[in-house]
Amino acid sequence: MTATGVGPEADIVVHEVVEPPLTLRSRLTAGCILVAVGLVCALLLGLPAHGTAGFALSPGSPKITVSLPAQATCLVLGLVLVLLGLWHGVRGWPRSAMRWVLSATLLCFVVSFLCWAVTGQQGTSFDLLGLLQNTILTAVPLVLGALAGVLCERSGVINVAIEGQMLAGAFAGALVASVAGNGYVGVVGGVLAGAVMGLLLALFAIRYLVNQVVLGVVLNGLALGLTGFVYDALMQPNADALNNPKIFDPISVPLLSDIPVLGPLLFEANIIVYLMYVLIVAVDVALFRTRWGLRTRAIGEHPKAADTVGIKVLAMRYRNVVLGGAVAGLAGAYLTLGSVGAFSKNITSGQGFIALAAVIFGRWSPRGAVAAALLFGFTESVATVLSFTQTPVKIPTNFLLMLPYLATVFAVAGLVGRVQAPAADGEPYVKE
Repeated sequence: MTATGVGPEADIVVHEVVEPPLTLRSRLTAGCILVAVGLVCALLLGLPAHGTAGFALSPGSPKITVSLPAQATCLVLGLVLVLLGLWHGVRGWPRSAMRWVLSATLLCFVVSFLCWAVTGQQGTSFDLLGLLQNTILTAVPLVLGALAGVLCERSGVINVAIEGQMLAGAFAGALVASVAGNGYVGVVGGVLAGAVMGLLLALFAIRYLVNQVVLGVVLNGLALGLTGFVYDALMQPNADALNNPKIFDPISVPLLSDIPVLGPLLFEANIIVYLMYVLIVAVDVALFRTRWGLRTRAIGEHPKAADTVGIKVLAMRYRNVVLGGAVAGLAGAYLTLGSVGAFSKNITSGQGFIALAAVIFGRWSPRGAVAAALLFGFTESVATVLSFTQTPVKIPTNFLLMLPYLATVFAVAGLVGRVQAPAADGEPYVKE
């Protein structure tokens, strides 16, 4: 298949990848996993669940609630997963259908788990809308960080420094907003701080050909040490003047915020959340529907061929890496201006690394990365909610705190070696 368009990049040939059929061993392994998850839903979660599971889908009163028979729901969903697993073991689902099978597996398990958890507090409805709202708010820095990773890695530069870029953005956002007395100026400061970190990554990775993974770790250490030093020396002793940013208030979108369920969920948020919505659409459309996107994917897959047809590989990599750093800086600014408030040392707490995992889990695609980030955000929100929810069996608090990181480890461990990064990702390009 030949790419169409106007300009020299129109001659770049993109070959369709023919995926090999699944082997018997891989079919049986995946099928056994699906069957095991189904048995967990039916036996471990379904049999102990008694009564009705109620879920509230609207704020205030009157509430929109959905009630499900907990045990029957778990048994039915478990049976569905067992059948999916048996079919996959015997016949095998096509690779194109596996994403839907995995999505259905995740949905069935989550619904079964929530039904089991809610039965521990009979007579009350579980605030499902609140859980979903918290998921989106928790996932904002992960989504933005993942988009930053996609922009960089699609250009052929590994961005392990997302954590440092977010930390710099959070620090600059709080400091600038406090000094200027304006949160919007603070957002600009956070974006610029992330862009500066992106420029450092681009400079050393592209010009000086430093190992990009090691460079990312070093930049993370630089951001952690520098922000911690300035925080101890200036911000903490002068907190009222230098570390007292005002958090953005939620903005209700007229008409859209009145839509049942979706309105309170999506259209009652602060300005950075709305910027995230815009960036999700913009990055996805630009990457796959514009000349810039075609060139970006070309320099990430085969920079020499791109250079041959006149694309300025190094210049594009510089621009895209700095742009990715700016987006990660916006993610950091959200932590101090849209969520937590005052800056504290290591406020990101590894969220940049989770965003990097979302890039891999999402197969270097904006949509996939966003979906993965939302999954990790949902895991963290569930852990938070369950920490003060009475479940049939008490779940240790430390285990709940581990959930987001466990989900990250399982996601990456299950995909490493099975997904393919852009061919030139991490490979320095030297113009001949």
